[in-house]
Order: sequence, then structure tokens, then C-alpha cells
Amino acid sequence: MSVAAFVETKAKPVVTSTVAPPPKERLLALDVFRGATVAGMLLVNDPGTWSAIYAPLEHAPWHGWTPTDLIFPFFLFIVGITTHLSLGTRKQSGADQHALVKKIIKRGLLIVLFGLLLNAFPFFWWGKIADNPDPTFLDRVIYRAAHLRYAGVLQRIGVVYMCAALISIRVSRKQLIGIIAGILIGYWVIMTLVPVPGTGTIGAFVLDQPSNTLAAWSDRAILGSNHIWASSKTWDPEGPLSTIPAIATALLGILAGQWITQKQRPLIERVAGLYGIGCVGMVVAEFWHWVFPINKNLWTSSYVLFCAGFACVALATCLWLIDVNGWKGWTKPFAIYGLNPLVAFLGSGLMARAIGSLIKVNYEGKPVAFQQWSYKVAFEPFFADKFASLLWALCFVAFWYGVLWILYKRNIVLKV
Repeated sequence: MSVAAFVETKAKPVVTSTVAPPPKERLLALDVFRGATVAGMLLVNDPGTWSAIYAPLEHAPWHGWTPTDLIFPFFLFIVGITTHLSLGTRKQSGADQHALVKKIIKRGLLIVLFGLLLNAFPFFWWGKIADNPDPTFLDRVIYRAAHLRYAGVLQRIGVVYMCAALISIRVSRKQLIGIIAGILIGYWVIMTLVPVPGTGTIGAFVLDQPSNTLAAWSDRAILGSNHIWASSKTWDPEGPLSTIPAIATALLGILAGQWITQKQRPLIERVAGLYGIGCVGMVVAEFWHWVFPINKNLWTSSYVLFCAGFACVALATCLWLIDVNGWKGWTKPFAIYGLNPLVAFLGSGLMARAIGSLIKVNYEGKPVAFQQWSYKVAFEPFFADKFASLLWALCFVAFWYGVLWILYKRNIVLKV
């Protein structure tokens, strides 16, 4: 071989095929949906006065639903979606199952602990104590502990998250669907066919009696009468038995997350599928309602299916508006709310307890709670009662948006 030929041969460039990894898909609609849900939770939890509320901002008296009854299951549904996304990311980074289990349990228990601390705040009883006209501070602390509500929103979120996450990392999609069906059908059977102690009949005939359902009986038996929701005294809306179907709500969210993240399908196809299955779920739930009524306090199987279906439709709409069509101008406040949901819920809960019970202001010669005073001075005299109550709630939501905006600008995101 000649030198020229050798040089020509060696000079031929070596072509290597490099394919850039597909860009990571970030769906803004997920943050917006979560943020809107958190903001809605603050709105309905903090009216100016509980005596004047528009009907859609109240819970259904028992059977049935209002927009307010959708908020908590929507949040559990998005917990399921984000759980799937988070666990998927950790698996891709090489985390083994043992490490995932430890992380899931730690996170779930911390959320439960935060819920208990929120219920206990300010760790002493500030009101009157029966048969003790002049209680000491220690008496107030002991009374508070003896009447602490064990259940609550954060407690349910923590338990549901742990159960749903631990299930999802161990089963296939088909098995997951089977578990969801088993939970919903099993709960229906238990709540309707099992005799309720003390009633002399099966659950199906006392579903319209809040204090006599099997869930109410289990609340009193497991939690004790002094440790359930004070407003009802005989049952707890986040009690142990009704938490079981709430796990199915998060598992349905995990299924939705699996569908949404199928990147081999066009986004519009995923949106259409989510919308379609949501509509089917709502229709099936309405038929189920005839024999097992939609009921938030009992978290009935029909309620699970109805709210998950509604969540699918709402999320599909957000995806279509934001991520398909690019209409993002209105999303910033909700996205900011979605970044720090734990801060929003914990902080607003502590604030509501402080200004609603602890901080007093002298008004017309007597001490009243700061929240009541602000409502009576700045809202009640100028607006109709329900509108004034709504305006106070909107101001509360706006205040917490300001807090979360500051955290957002400083790139502070608090997670457990």
C-alpha cells in the first residue's frame, strides 16, 4: 500500500451514531391540578363564618355530594399520581426496593405525626372544662391529651400514601386493578351485609343513620369516644374502616399516573383516554349509588369511583388546556400552590386555630377571636352574609398564596 493510500485510509472520519435521550416530559397540568385542589381545601376550610356559607362550599349533609366533597379525594388521587412518578424516578436512579420501602414508611409516618401535632396544637385546652371551674395549666394539658382526635386529613393521607405506595412497588398493573376491585367490592359487602353491633340489623338498613353504621361503630371501638371528631361525637369522617376504600382512591391515581406517563403514546391520546375512562367511572358510580350511596363521610365505594372519575375528567381538561394547547397564562398561582402543599395545609391549619380560638381582641366590651373580629369589622357590615363569608375565605387563600409565593421566589420547597 502506498503512503498516499495509507494516509487516505486513515483519514477517513469515523462516524458514530449518537441519539440524544428523549427530553424529560414535564406536565405543568399536574402541578396546577394539585395546587387548585390545595387552594380549594383552604377555601372551604376557612369561611368568614360557618353560619353563612354558599351551598357548593359546604359538604353534603350525608348521602350525595357537593363540589366541596370532591376536594379531599382529588388530593388523594393526585397523591397516587405523584407517588407513581416519584417511585419511578427513584427506581431509574438505582434505588433498591428495601430503600424504597424505608423511604415510604418514613414519609408516611411523618405525615401522620404532622397531623397529630396539628390536632394537638396548642397542646392545651383553651375552653371550659366540665366539673372543673378553675383548671390549672396542667389540667388543661391533660384534658387536651385525653380528648385528642387521633384521626384527621393528614393522618389519612399518611396512611393511604404508605399503603398505596407499598402495594404499587410489589404488584403488576393487572394485580393493581384486582386489588382496587377487591377493596371496593369488599367494602361494599362489609358495610351492607355485616350485622352492626347494637342495632340488630345489617349495615344496609342503617346507612342513612350516621351513628349506627358499621364505620361509626368501629370508630368508637378502635379510637374511643373521646378521640373522634368532636362535631359528630359518635363517628369520625376519617375513621379507620373508611380509610380502607380511601386507599383505593390513591391506587386509582397510581393507575392514572401509569397511563399519563406512557410517552410512546401521543399526549392527546393519553388525554382522551383519561377523559373517557373518567366519564365511564362516573356513570358506573351513579348506578352503584342506587344500592351503595355516594357518601364522603363513609367514603363509600361509589364515592371512590365517582370522585376518581371526576378527577380524571378534571385532570384531562387541565392537560388539554395547558400541555396540549399551551394556555398557561392563568396557571402560575395554582402551580405555586402545588409546589408546597404541606406548608399550605399545615401552616393554614395552625393559623386558623390561632386566630379562630387563641388570639383574642376586645370587641364591644368583650374578648372575641381575631378571626371573628376581622370578619365583623371588615366584611360583615359591607356585604351580604354569605358573600362576606366567601370574601374572608378568599382573602385567607390570597394571604397563603403570598406566603407560598415568597417560598417560590426563594426556591424553597419543603418535603418529607
